[in-house]
Amino acid sequence: MTEKAIPSALLEKRMHSLMGVWLTIYLMLHLFTNSQAAFFFGDDGKGFIKAVNAIHDLPYLLIIELLVLGLPIFVHMIFGIKYLMTAKYNSFGLNTGIEPNLPQYGRNKAYTWQRITSYLLVIGIIAHVIHMRIVEHPLHAKVQDKNYFMLVVNLDEGIYTLAERLDVKLYNADKIKIETDKLNTLPSETSGYFSTFYASMKGLFTKSNPEPLSKEKIQELIERQKKTAEANFIQTLEKNPIGKGQAIAVTKDFGTAELFMLRETFKVPIMVALYTVFVLAACFHGFNGLWTALISWGVTTSERSRRNFLKLSYFLMLIFSFLGLATIYASYWINLKQ
Repeated sequence: MTEKAIPSALLEKRMHSLMGVWLTIYLMLHLFTNSQAAFFFGDDGKGFIKAVNAIHDLPYLLIIELLVLGLPIFVHMIFGIKYLMTAKYNSFGLNTGIEPNLPQYGRNKAYTWQRITSYLLVIGIIAHVIHMRIVEHPLHAKVQDKNYFMLVVNLDEGIYTLAERLDVKLYNADKIKIETDKLNTLPSETSGYFSTFYASMKGLFTKSNPEPLSKEKIQELIERQKKTAEANFIQTLEKNPIGKGQAIAVTKDFGTAELFMLRETFKVPIMVALYTVFVLAACFHGFNGLWTALISWGVTTSERSRRNFLKLSYFLMLIFSFLGLATIYASYWINLKQ
């Protein structure tokens, strides 16, 4: 007797459901991390900075992000779009008998909102990635063994005191011009350094013994390298065009730069409104989907267990919606304004 193959439609639904559960777990971690920029008043978001730095310092971070986050989002989104195209709603409209309208059932409404939030999340996730990872992503420069991260900020009274407490340097247009003038005084060519370095390395692979470099020549190479690194710092500053009332915040770690980016984002009322919709849509979609996934995978088989897990899903939905909204409304307006 041959075993029957598992239907492809069932495999698709299982994969879609599994990726959704994983993304909901990620959503919980993401909102919890971000909320540290809003709570613990008086610590200037140091918990957020520490958490972001720990993630940023992971080896092979880009590969991890692509496999652990990018791939699940892509798979869940592809199957989700397919289900959106075939979805039939019965929580609104006219009761024709052929396609009945049954708004009295809460799960029918939840089904409809699950699909509505899908549309919002497809747009929201794409916009969020473009905003946070491309448009506002901090630029990086390295001087000697020190890393610096730069982003454009709009100046306000509170940013000066916050920058002082977090050891962040603010470069306005005048200060950038001073640094640029310094760059113009540096040697215009570094070819001497590279040619000398190449010659010394080439000697290591030849049969003849190269002449050892003098202490003066070694010191000259070190100074050239130092000046080249300083030039890279100033050139990175110039890559951030700034307008009136703006400056470039230069931080010593990625987490602090992300904190300032978060502060800048939630200073703007339209961004507050858009991220409010985004967070609420993500929380409803994630935790309502978690409840249906438990049914799909046979975790909740009885009516009683389904009711209990539905209550748990709504509870988690409220908790993490609160954390997300706290990040939006309290990061700047309460915790980081001054």
